[in-house]
Amino acid sequence: MISPHLLKLPLLAILSLFFLNSCVSGKKITYFQNMDQLQQLAEASKTGLSIKPNDLLTISVSAYNMEAAQPFNLPVVGVATGGGDAGLRVGGTPQLQPFLVDSDGNIEFPQLGTLKVAGMNRQELSGKLNTLISEYVKEPIVNVRIVNFQVSVLGEVNRPGTFSVPDEYLSLPKALGLAGDMSIYGQRDNVLVVREENGQKTYAYLDLTDANVMNSPYYYLKQNDVVYVEPNNAQKQGSAYNRNSSVYISIASVLISLAILITR
Repeated sequence: MISPHLLKLPLLAILSLFFLNSCVSGKKITYFQNMDQLQQLAEASKTGLSIKPNDLLTISVSAYNMEAAQPFNLPVVGVATGGGDAGLRVGGTPQLQPFLVDSDGNIEFPQLGTLKVAGMNRQELSGKLNTLISEYVKEPIVNVRIVNFQVSVLGEVNRPGTFSVPDEYLSLPKALGLAGDMSIYGQRDNVLVVREENGQKTYAYLDLTDANVMNSPYYYLKQNDVVYVEPNNAQKQGSAYNRNSSVYISIASVLISLAILITR
C-alpha cells in the first residue's frame, strides 16, 4: 500500500504551484503599479498629431463677414439618401469636403493655391492659414481637423479591430479600451506598437505594468499605428496542449485528496 505521506506530496506540490502562480499573476495583470514613483510626464509626446501624406483634413474658415470668408471654404455637400420617382436625393447632415494631402505633403487650398502642410500639427496649420487669410478677411477663424485618424488593435484583446478616432490625443490605454481591454491572457508587460514615420517602420515594446510607460513617445498613438498584444506564456503553452488539461489536473487533485482520506 502506498504511504499516505507519499500521496500527500503531489497534492502539496500542486497547491504550492497554485499559490505561487496566484502571486505572480497578480503582479503581471495590474496596470501602472509604481505610480507613486513616476517622476515626470513627457509632454513632448503630447504635442498633437503631425500631418502626413495621404491624410484627410477638414478646414473651415469663418468670420464676422461670412460672405468674405466663403471663397476660402470648399463646397459643402449633403449625403445621398434614396431615390424613387424623383431620382437620387440629397439629404442628411451636410459635410465639409476633405482636403487630401498629396505624396509631397501639399494641399490645394482655395484662393491660396498650393500649401505645404506635412509635418505641421493641427494648431500650426491653423495659425499659418489664419495669417495668410487675414490679408483678405478681417479676423478669420480657422478650424482644422485630421479626419482619418485610425488605429488597429490586435492580439489578446476582447474586440480586436481598426478604430476611427475623433479625438486628437489617443493614449495606448484608451485604444485598448476601444478594443474591450486585454483578455486575461494578454501579456501586459510587452505590448508592441508599430508606427510608420517618414516612410520607415518603427516600433516599441511597452510595459503597461510600469507607470513610467507614460514617458514613452509611443504612449500617445498616431495615425495608422498598430497595437499588438502578445499572448502570455500560459496561453502559448495552452495552444500546444489539450485544452482540457486543466480539467484533468483538477480531477487528479480530487482523486488524490480522496485517496488520502481513504487511507487514513
